[in-house]
Amino acid sequence: QVQLVESGGGLVQAGGSLRLSCAPSETIFSFNSMGWYRQAPGEERELVARITSGGITNYADSVKGRFTISRDNAKNTVYLQMNSLKSEDTAIYYCNAGRGYSAYWGQGTQVTVSS
Repeated sequence: QVQLVESGGGLVQAGGSLRLSCAPSETIFSFNSMGWYRQAPGEERELVARITSGGITNYADSVKGRFTISRDNAKNTVYLQMNSLKSEDTAIYYCNAGRGYSAYWGQGTQVTVSS
């Protein structure tokens, strides 16, 4: 069973930065894509950012220009650098990995932005 270990969430003031990390139990190149989703209270889970095995990235409109997804092949880790955080970014952030018809999820990490 694939495991995704997340870290890096926390409490930050508006305008601040956080970096989330996701380390899968298998090589990141075994997945078609990896990404980050988030879910705020009472809201549906939404895509934040994604990177394909070929390095193509895409972002939700709400985070473009503020968030950056990247990967470190040597550390087998995917990152989400979040800058200029806003209160509306408050949510549980989930790492996701896709392979074929399968999707794997991390346990989630809380990000809270205080205004």
